[in-house]
Amino acid sequence: MNASAACDKAPEHIPVLLGEVVEALRPKDGGTYVDGTFGAGGYTVALLEAAQCSVWAIDRDPEAQARSEVLKEKYPTRLHFVSGRFGDMADLLAERGVSQVDGVALDVGVSSMQIDDRERGFSFLRDGPLDMRMEKSGRSAADIVNSWSERELSDIIFTYGEERHARRVARAIVAARVERPFSRTLHLADVIRAEVRRGNDGIDPATRTFQALRIVVNDELGELERGLRAAECLLRPGGLLAVVSFHSLEDRVVKTFLKSRSGMASRPSRHMPASLGAVPATATFTAISRRPITPTEREAAANPRARSARLRVAERTSAPFLTSVAGGLS
Repeated sequence: MNASAACDKAPEHIPVLLGEVVEALRPKDGGTYVDGTFGAGGYTVALLEAAQCSVWAIDRDPEAQARSEVLKEKYPTRLHFVSGRFGDMADLLAERGVSQVDGVALDVGVSSMQIDDRERGFSFLRDGPLDMRMEKSGRSAADIVNSWSERELSDIIFTYGEERHARRVARAIVAARVERPFSRTLHLADVIRAEVRRGNDGIDPATRTFQALRIVVNDELGELERGLRAAECLLRPGGLLAVVSFHSLEDRVVKTFLKSRSGMASRPSRHMPASLGAVPATATFTAISRRPITPTEREAAANPRARSARLRVAERTSAPFLTSVAGGLS
């Protein structure tokens, strides 16, 4: 079955660039693939429908396992769900006897289901608890905005939200929490909107601060870095990596990694960890395309969240992965 047909059988929540991701991974009968960001199972179903292959689906969200059980009824022997982080995929699969795979798909960032569920606290458009934890455990967004210093808040809002008014926003947050600690999403959004006017781009003033908090709460960039190295470890020669990112920080991490691992990087970026900028003696990846794949006008019109998506694809070479920076992978 081709990628387009596979798309027709996908769940209600259709991932961005679904057909392009499946086409990039070239699923084959007997192959083994990893869907590192299972969500509602869109990529997983498309891969399973495209070939008689097996898929190891990974997700850190506790709600994802329940969704996987429904799909396992249809693919009882070919779908394997693992609860955990995709940054740990090499170790998670090794524990289950899998040392090499034919393809890895990653759709990084927050999912549409998490955004749409007001109780998860990701959205600044719907009132809900100021949470943002993908795993429903650990430090929440409320913990950060209520306890971090003005400077710390300013730093993360500027770095991870790319908000040029970061100092002003941080100052307003610290002043507001004295009167009333933050516990709800709309409280925070309203404080930000009172300080930052909507620009000509039409983007809600709360967008960048919420993005920064979400990234920090879930260590999203660190997880992406670990996931790329884990994929490098897992993919067999000729195996394919497909990564969909949604904002410049994510795409920069992926681009830097693939440029360095394909031997094209002149020098590591000072903003990237040394492990991602390290250039192997022999290239471990070959970039399929130097430019990212973007959504069609039709997809972008149907799903506004797809507009900023970027898909980068690379093929694994036979060179060994960089054990010196693999961070515990074996």
